[in-house]
Amino acid sequence: MCGIVGYVGGRPCRELLVAGLEKLEYRGYDSAGISLLHDRQIDSVRAVGNLEHLRAAVAAGGVGEGGGVAVAAPPATIGIAHTRWATHGRVNQENAHPHGDCTDRIHIVANGIVENHAELRRELRDDGHFFSSETDAEIIAHLIERHYRGDLTEAVRAAFRELRGHYAFVAMHADHPDLLVAARQECPLVIGLGDGETFVASAIPAFLAETRTVQYVGNGEVISVDPEGATFTSVEGIPVARPPDRVDWSADVAEKAGYETFMLKEIHEQADAVAETLTDRLPGLDAVDLSELDLPADLPATVRRIVIVACGTSYHAGLVGRYAIERWARVPVEMDIASEYRYRDPVVGPDDLVIGVTQSGETADTLAAMRLAREGGARVLALTNVMGSQATREADAVMFTRSGLEVCVAATKTFTSQVACMYLLGLWLAQGRGTLPPARVRDLIAELKALPACIQRTIPAVDPKAQAIAAAHCDGRFFLYLGRNSGLPVCLEGALKMKEITYIPSDAYAAGEMKHGPIALLDSSTPVVCVATDSPVLDKVLSNVAEVRARGASVIAVATEGSEDVAAFTDETIFVARRGGASDLAREAAGDRRSRRQDRRRVRPNEPRQPHHVRARPSPVARGTGRHLRSVVPVRSRRRCRDHRSKDGGGLIPQSRRRRRPRPAFHVVPRGHDRAGPGRLVHHGWKPRAHRL
Repeated sequence: MCGIVGYVGGRPCRELLVAGLEKLEYRGYDSAGISLLHDRQIDSVRAVGNLEHLRAAVAAGGVGEGGGVAVAAPPATIGIAHTRWATHGRVNQENAHPHGDCTDRIHIVANGIVENHAELRRELRDDGHFFSSETDAEIIAHLIERHYRGDLTEAVRAAFRELRGHYAFVAMHADHPDLLVAARQECPLVIGLGDGETFVASAIPAFLAETRTVQYVGNGEVISVDPEGATFTSVEGIPVARPPDRVDWSADVAEKAGYETFMLKEIHEQADAVAETLTDRLPGLDAVDLSELDLPADLPATVRRIVIVACGTSYHAGLVGRYAIERWARVPVEMDIASEYRYRDPVVGPDDLVIGVTQSGETADTLAAMRLAREGGARVLALTNVMGSQATREADAVMFTRSGLEVCVAATKTFTSQVACMYLLGLWLAQGRGTLPPARVRDLIAELKALPACIQRTIPAVDPKAQAIAAAHCDGRFFLYLGRNSGLPVCLEGALKMKEITYIPSDAYAAGEMKHGPIALLDSSTPVVCVATDSPVLDKVLSNVAEVRARGASVIAVATEGSEDVAAFTDETIFVARRGGASDLAREAAGDRRSRRQDRRRVRPNEPRQPHHVRARPSPVARGTGRHLRSVVPVRSRRRCRDHRSKDGGGLIPQSRRRRRPRPAFHVVPRGHDRAGPGRLVHHGWKPRAHRL
């Protein structure tokens, strides 16, 4: 989530560059720097902290005012500047951008991650290059140096071809006083065209006060930038036409990237945020790399218990993590609300790992819970988004979500990044404990790597449907959210968002608990949101949906794309992207061996033996359509059932009713096959007792 600004033209550019960085502060950063070229010499200043520290360092060094030696020289009219959000290397001046090559004649600023930096660093060291930082970005300057033969653009192309990852960078050479060369792969980059001057930046707000004419950079493109404009080419050197566009945004809208609100903008940033969370921690397909954690190497194998403490949205992310960690690493996980944990005298010891989850790193209750755990002898891991926050000083180790600054009070991208971190921790613990075979780890890592693309595909796809549903239910007085297993934390987060954003009362419940009270609140005016994505408990969720519809409530389902059965039983369905494959994450997080065995049994509706709590028989209606749907009969009694079957081949008969006429089956019938309406419990045969409904 770093910020890039570059300028080449006829004006003194020091203040232009720093002002551009100020417009990108909302992206979040921990250090900043600037490099200016004048008199064929590059001066650079870097500082840790906010831009005030950079301004002070620049003023003290006289950079941009003719240099520290020749004060009377003309001010610099070409330069690059950067705000850094640390991913590789600690937060210090050496790791701040811009970075130079061995000769200090080439300087670069970069966003994103170079995935093959370790391999390239070894090659360059063997060639005699030396490095001044721990970052992956410095590799780019040295690659350009290796390929430079007098043509900066061609050297950038050659370096670009050796890089792997997602990144954008701008290069400047002391021998080219009127030229910047930029390149993009996945990370954003945009050109601003002025009168005799040109800007390059990671976002439009950086130069909006100076020009509203822009050119957007595509993936795999190399751009030569001079005062007269920009020349676009592919990495192979083929010219690319990029017509200029006119931006009519106000400054406020520009900071929102054209979205109506910061929250909407941050919703659309989720794919990038999750990619930042995952990329360098998944360097390959065979292992998770969390070497950043300052924890004993044997901790995954020796940890006795994990306790997660958090508040609000972070608590919900921790709940998702509990399913993943227990399923993959086979270590018990306790989830606690931090404000309760700190006051209940918890039992904690040196064999425990306590994870404090806090977006800001300053949540008072979470910090107090972390301190309490350390006093009890436990190791404490902070999961946060903010460098230098109090949580980073209270913990034994820190894992950053790298979501970038989140302006909106209601969390969006920070929640998804926290969930991604929890999945990483689950796999890291699993590989340290040896609880997953290598093939399983590879499958799960491949699916985690695919998450950003799935998010990117889902958000624009669901937007029209979500808006239509919102318009239809905007007058609702109460919303109920229902889910099971890992879908329950998602429901809790959804209900929280409903309260925060709309001020409409809402609640979230485990779907299996709905009959213990909340069902009394339902009527035809109540929208019910169900998480019904693919999982071993999907059939149970559909059974709960049928109970909801029997009360006349409107059901809005969130389902996995292609799950037409879910759409048949609900009023509205929003589909999310399917990851695919046998290693579905929801199934792995929520299912156990018993669930999977029952799943395999339930796809054979004529099987002679069934569990006593489910009567399974093909619906007469469904049989005619070729779709065998099992009949659902909720447990109405805890009395023991013996293996006695009814004459019609139905389910098991309770011992106390063995000689009576068996109760009929109830079937969930697909839309269009029943007069009673889609998705309702339909009675076939005898009239049930009233209290059975």
